Amino acid sequence: MRKQENYSVTFNTEEVIPTNTKKGIWDFIYGWLDSLVFAIMLILVVFVFAFRIVGVIGDSMNPTLQSGEWLAVKAINTSINRGDIVIVTQPNDLNEPLVKRVIAVGGDTLDIDFKRGQVKVNNEILDEPYIAELTNRRGDFTGPITIPEGYVFVMGDNRNDSLDSRFNSVGLIDERYVLGVAEFRFYPFDTLEINSDEK
Repeated sequence: MRKQENYSVTFNTEEVIPTNTKKGIWDFIYGWLDSLVFAIMLILVVFVFAFRIVGVIGDSMNPTLQSGEWLAVKAINTSINRGDIVIVTQPNDLNEPLVKRVIAVGGDTLDIDFKRGQVKVNNEILDEPYIAELTNRRGDFTGPITIPEGYVFVMGDNRNDSLDSRFNSVGLIDERYVLGVAEFRFYPFDTLEINSDEK
């Protein structure tokens, strides 16, 4: 006669997470981290090779730019145009880079009527909604002048409180000393755009 065997069954009440689910979670985390690292590397590459970050110091570009703001400057330029806000590294009496607006480029004829505060380029009065006040500060400027090819004439938007091309200590800017063109504000974050009517 066959001996009867006793069997007992126990149940584990702890939740068992399938191995493939654990693997899926780690795959998601690794994928997310990989994407984050790639995004950071891409941003660094863009800002190292395409843009530079430059701080604004002083009030010469008021009201368009304020002291303490930071600009993203396009480091690769194919051309410099009238109205562009540029960073100038040409040696000057301040011994620092200048942030100015291009008023005239090579081949342009420039004149300034200081009594009326009007700037003329190629005999046309510029419409300048971006300036703080009319251009009444002469500096060393005697015009009209024709800008040589490869040079630009720059001024600050705060015309009567700006050291710029009107002064011999700055003069005409050799385009090789233009670090780049300001594309947008990097800081403060609530006013990133440089409005088109400012350029």
